[in-house]
Parts: sequence; C-alpha cells; structure tokens
Amino acid sequence: MKYVPGHQRISRGGESVHTTQEEKTITIKQDDEIRQEIEAKFLAPKSKNFVETEAVRAYEKRIELWLKAGYPVHIIGPTGCGKTALAIKVAEKLKKPAIWINGDEAITTHDLIGGYSKIETSTVRDKYIHNVYKDKDIIEPLWVSNPLTLAVQHGYTLIYNEFSRTKPEANNILLSILEEGVLELPTKFGEERYVKVHPNFSMILTSNNVEYAGVHKPQDALLDRMPAIHMNYYDEDTEVKIIRAHAEEISEDVAKKIVAVVRGLRNKLNDAEKPGTRPAIMIAQSLQSSENGFSKEFFEQVATDAIASKFKDLKDTQDKMALIKNQIQKVLS
Repeated sequence: MKYVPGHQRISRGGESVHTTQEEKTITIKQDDEIRQEIEAKFLAPKSKNFVETEAVRAYEKRIELWLKAGYPVHIIGPTGCGKTALAIKVAEKLKKPAIWINGDEAITTHDLIGGYSKIETSTVRDKYIHNVYKDKDIIEPLWVSNPLTLAVQHGYTLIYNEFSRTKPEANNILLSILEEGVLELPTKFGEERYVKVHPNFSMILTSNNVEYAGVHKPQDALLDRMPAIHMNYYDEDTEVKIIRAHAEEISEDVAKKIVAVVRGLRNKLNDAEKPGTRPAIMIAQSLQSSENGFSKEFFEQVATDAIASKFKDLKDTQDKMALIKNQIQKVLS
C-alpha cells in the first residue's frame, strides 16, 4: 500500500487496521493532485499573435503529416525563424496537453525522466505490553516524473525546444522510445522501471543549425528515427504580417521598412549573426512605444540595439553599425 503524508497504518500486535475505502479515495485524490501540479509546471506556453500565411501553413501541413504517421518531427533552422512558435501552434491543434522541455547544456537524463525526489513517511505503533509502545518510522521514496515520462505515460505532446543544446548522452533515453516503444527509467525500482509508450504520445523537437554556438550534433541513431523539416526565414509578406500582429499600431509601410532592413542585413552577415524575425518584432515594438516618433536616427538606434546581441563585443558592434546605417539609408532613400 502506498503511503502519503498524514496517512497512518497502525498495527497492534499481529493485528492490522487496514485503510478504509474513504482513505483510499483520499490517497488517489492526493496522487492525482500531485500529478496535476507537476504537469502544470511543465505545460507548454500558449501561442500568441500567431500568423498563418500560405508559407506557414505549408510547414504546418508537413509537420502534421509526420505526426499523424506516428513519427516525431525535428524542426531545424536559424534562430528567430519561427520554429518554436510553429511547434507550439501545431501542438495546440492536436487538442491534448503539451509538455515543454527547454534544452541546454545542464540537462541530464534525470531532468527528462524524473527520480526519487520526495520522501513520504508513516508511523507504525505496536503495543506489546500495557502502556509500553514502540514507534517506527517507515520512509518510502516517492517517484516524481519529469516531462518526458509524463508525456509518454499519458499520451501528451512533448515539445523539446532547443533539443540539440542538450548533451547527446542525456538524449540517449529517447532511443528506446522511438525504437521499442518503451521508456526505461534506469533508477526506478521493480516492474515500473519500464513504461510503455502511450499510443497518443507525440513529439516535436526544435534545433538550431549546427554552426550555432552551444549546439551539439545529435546521435545519428536518433536522427535516423525522425524526419527533419529544415526551415528558413519566412518570406517578406509573412514577416510583415508577423510584425504587425505583435505591434498593431505600426503601419504597414513602417513594418515593410523594418523587414527590408532586417532582410538586407541577413545577406551581409554570417550565418549565426543573421537577424531573425524576433529582432524585427523588437524594433517594431520599440518604435511603437516611443514618444519620439519615427526618425532615421531613432530607427538606427533601436535596430542596432535589437540586433547587437549576436555581435561579439563593443568593437564588433561598432563595426557592424556601419552596415546597419547603410542598410537603413538604402531602405529610407
């Protein structure tokens, strides 16, 4: 029998007082509340100001096709091209909970599957002689599932954002899921060590291209088991619509100028330095919130600030400012 905080099983000599049906109901309720609390912690963010054009729908249809066929989908592309927003939107269309993992260097297998991280205690009180009692604490470890286990068990959608920023050894756990349809929990006790993958389980992974800093090359055995959809930046019309969805007060003319500047800089900067749609949104929102109105000088300032995060240092930023000014001059002339 599973013990929960505040629950006691009392023994008197050789006689046991068993848990009542009411107590069992309370135990189940507490277990369910614990699961819901954990799930809420890992729920994927909701899509916001999502724009659907023909270009966007084309990607959606490809992802949905592979998910329907029972495969996980790996979306690969440059930073800021819309991979994450696309993954979240497709997951929402599946009409089931979506669990979120954000990959990084520090992620371990434990972070993906969970472990024994809580302790439940109960007290056994045995009465041997009148007025003489013996107390004994029973400590029972409680398994707490992390995102991957929750999604596999309950048939949720797992969104593994920045998948390739996690070290490959941590992601080895995914191989048995994709190959045998079983998740192994290496540190768990007994028969529950192996979890059968729920038939409704689905997985969407996103990654930057391998030339980006902090990106690991995933195992070939893993990549062989999931189709890859390579994204690029959206077309000009789609980017204009995305910007206006996030900065509604910006006119279409100003949105087009912002997009033209950003797209022009992509042709002049190295792969990892290319500005995505996100900096374009930042520029638009900054212009929208400013009381100074639109001017060439202010445009140069906010464009540099929004794009400079990808530059190495102050000197590099100063060197790149000339490119930004030149591109803005070209667009505004």
